[in-house]
Amino acid sequence: MASRALKKARIFLEMIRFEHTVFALPFAYIGALLVEKAIPSTHDLLWITLGMIGARTAAMSLNRLIDRHIDARNPRTAGRALPRGLISVYEVWVYTVLSFVLLFLAAWQLSPLAVKLFPLVVAVLTGYSYTKRFTWACHLWLGMALGFAPLASWIAISNRFDIAPMFLFLGVLFWVAGFDIIYACLDHEFDRCSGLYSIPARFGIKRALRIAGIFHCLASAMFVVTGLVLHLSFIYFIGVGIAIVILFYEHRIVNPDDLRRVNIAFFNMNAALSICLFLFTLAEVLLPK
Repeated sequence: MASRALKKARIFLEMIRFEHTVFALPFAYIGALLVEKAIPSTHDLLWITLGMIGARTAAMSLNRLIDRHIDARNPRTAGRALPRGLISVYEVWVYTVLSFVLLFLAAWQLSPLAVKLFPLVVAVLTGYSYTKRFTWACHLWLGMALGFAPLASWIAISNRFDIAPMFLFLGVLFWVAGFDIIYACLDHEFDRCSGLYSIPARFGIKRALRIAGIFHCLASAMFVVTGLVLHLSFIYFIGVGIAIVILFYEHRIVNPDDLRRVNIAFFNMNAALSICLFLFTLAEVLLPK
């Protein structure tokens, strides 16, 4: 019984690509670090971490549930757990509900404003999976969902809105939208034939990659503005500079005629970017100026 439960848990974690939490979690920590330019309490860090795990797990579980019939028709995704019957719809629903419960508990432990914003976060996380059915701006919706990571952390600790985390929110939004466009190039033909919406399906791969580049320029600008608004030192801006180099390299290794390195650009480069910005923000907080 225990071995079967562990097997199911492993299948579930593989299905939601749990390792991709590395994209958003560092930005949640960045938001928490910059509120008072100090290390948050252990209590806050714990519940921010659990809240992020709950949010991403719920969002990915819903995405797999809502898209399971589409995934079954797409050769790239037909091998996923739900289309293959390795895990049941009921089991994934249970994980989804438990994840939302965890997210609510985290909000409740952190601040009253976080609790009030919980329905909005649920709506955004749930809505993403439907956007590809009616708008090619679905990439921006996904960016908004992940952009809540630093904004929610800031609100969770400060219990208020501020202008500074909004620039960080926009930076993450455009960064995620850009790399999601690159990843969507792998499915542009399937999306077009299936009546699904994406920027590659609407504009073609060549123009889609240009749009992704524009989004990444906007993301870079927003990260810079964040540092200027918060009067951060050169340490933070070194991290932003490295992030910009990573984004430049990401676009260098992907071109319209060769998409073989999209997965490298998607995971390796973007994981490196989020961790890099986190480490330099942490150094900004810890090191004397």
